[in-house]
Amino acid sequence: MSWLDENQPADRAAVPVHNDFRFDNLVLDRTDPTRPIGLLDWEMATIGDPLMELGGALAYWVQRDDGPAFKIFRRQPTHTPGMLTRREVVDHYCARTGIGLTEREWAFYEVFGLFRLAAICQQIYYRYHHKQTTNPQFRYFGLAVVLLERRCRRIMRKSR
Repeated sequence: MSWLDENQPADRAAVPVHNDFRFDNLVLDRTDPTRPIGLLDWEMATIGDPLMELGGALAYWVQRDDGPAFKIFRRQPTHTPGMLTRREVVDHYCARTGIGLTEREWAFYEVFGLFRLAAICQQIYYRYHHKQTTNPQFRYFGLAVVLLERRCRRIMRKSR
């Protein structure tokens, strides 16, 4: 948390952000599955920095070259042949929006997204551990928190 506080870049814009933007909240056209036609679950929407949305979305992105432990938690087809890597998504986004972004700045957004996801996983694991939810997939969410923390720490070290 202190690293995030010390490394937060200046806000870039104030735009509507969905706050849960990921593939499983998209509705795709049946005839052209590369064309989104709807976006679900707007209850967490707010106004904020669009790069916070990108960092949050990419926290869920498990790509082809991620290790086997991360692949256990994959919930989207982001690892399949032809899918962009996280870096390619960031580069494409910046090219389309005209946003210039340093590696150090991106590190903040990426770590924030991963930290946010770790907090979500910890909350779900807590509920599972205390038998407040029973989905057997949740039993490994404690491990997910540890993996997300390690990934954050690697990114923070590289950004120095």
